[in-house]
Amino acid sequence: MSKSRLLTNRLMTKLALVFFMLVILMGVSYIFTTIYLTNKHFEERSQKLNAELANHLIEEKFQGNSPFLDDGSVNKPLFGDLMHDMMAVNRGIEVYLLDLSGEILYSVVLSHDNPNDPAQYVNIDPIDEFIDAKGGKYILGDDPRQPEKEKIFSAAKFDHEGKEGYIYIVLAGQESDNVTSSLFSGYFMKLGLGASVLTMVFVLFLGLVSFWFLTKNLRSIIDSVRRFREGDLDIRIENPDKTDLSVLASNFNEMADTIEKNMQEIKSVDTLRRELIANVSHDLRTPLSIISGYIETLQIKKAQLSEEEKDKYLNIIKGSSEKLSHLVSQLFEYSKLEAQQVEPSKEPFAMTDLAMDLVSKYQVFGKEKDIKINLEAEDQVPLVFADISLVERAIQNLLDNALKFTPKKGQISLIVSSDDNEVKIGISDSGPGIKKSDQAIIFDRYRQTRSQASKEGVGLGLAIVKKIMELHNTTIQVVSNPNEGSTFEFYLPKYKIAGL
Repeated sequence: MSKSRLLTNRLMTKLALVFFMLVILMGVSYIFTTIYLTNKHFEERSQKLNAELANHLIEEKFQGNSPFLDDGSVNKPLFGDLMHDMMAVNRGIEVYLLDLSGEILYSVVLSHDNPNDPAQYVNIDPIDEFIDAKGGKYILGDDPRQPEKEKIFSAAKFDHEGKEGYIYIVLAGQESDNVTSSLFSGYFMKLGLGASVLTMVFVLFLGLVSFWFLTKNLRSIIDSVRRFREGDLDIRIENPDKTDLSVLASNFNEMADTIEKNMQEIKSVDTLRRELIANVSHDLRTPLSIISGYIETLQIKKAQLSEEEKDKYLNIIKGSSEKLSHLVSQLFEYSKLEAQQVEPSKEPFAMTDLAMDLVSKYQVFGKEKDIKINLEAEDQVPLVFADISLVERAIQNLLDNALKFTPKKGQISLIVSSDDNEVKIGISDSGPGIKKSDQAIIFDRYRQTRSQASKEGVGLGLAIVKKIMELHNTTIQVVSNPNEGSTFEFYLPKYKIAGL
């Protein structure tokens, strides 16, 4: 069995058990609630049916008989006959004779043999409330035989031959409790056992069927995750927003897209790494071979060479070492930018002044190649807010690139202009231009077009410019057509004085 299927089975089993336990708990709660409410309903019904029982007793039994003897004592034979008559009809009934304070004067169910026993009392308040309501309310009163319980009752007040008191009848006495408890225990066992068996069978069937359908989307997601893990990178959950687990499905699709994108980037980085190794190896090998070759020539033919030849060879060695140093410096600079180890130190400065300094410096290099370099700047260009050294480095790289590809008698222009919020810097040349298909890759690290590949360097100059622009939260773009030259443009924010 696969792990995904095993996981699904475990989840369904747990869900089914939890659901089963909840239903059992609800069933037991329902049984207890039903029994409690049924008992209360039975008590209320019995109390209303027997509400006038105490009055009937007084009217019937006290017509020719007095509840008290001539000496003031309780007429026990009368209450004995009365109790036996009532118990013949209902064994749960208990009759009590009370005085106005609630003291129990006599009852057949209580022992009155010991005159030293403390008097027993019944709370009068429920009795008065019952009499005032004329038996229309469900009221519980004290049970003298079970003081911790309250019972349904019937009560009436009597005034016979100057003696007042209450007839208090407990309608569900101790005998009734015993019978009711036995009946309810049997009823509960039958109901509970039957309900438990039926519930178990019903829940087992219904739970399995329900969870099978409820976990359909989850099983689909698990299967998609398994296929993605096994290498099917194109697998996605269809219509994720319409599934029961839309958040999980959407997150899986986003995760899969991110992983696939990262894998493509890793492959791209690996390809670029191989290109870097090849390009760097080639560019390092050339100056190193030149340096090694001429040093070896100087060592072998030192005595045969003239001073002019020695100077020539040393100049060639110097030039190659400078190229090698420049290459290593570019690699180090780009690695720092890519690792985000460079933090721009932004400050306001005049872009026109920086452009003039750079043009003056590069005009010297332009004369050596017979290339005209000039500045085109608007009047009163506002200050920019940027890292002056990084911006200078970016423009230098762009000018170096323009010098590299502009032929003799060509022209390079450094253009500075502005609009409402930004200052635009452009470097335009009259070189061979760049194909549209190549313009998308010229700013990538170590990527070269065919025309670039014939030049010196590993293609890091424009990649460094791109990184510098990213540090300034801006971009660089190229406008070029074959045989029409190229223009590289970027924008820097204006310096805004606080409060203006």
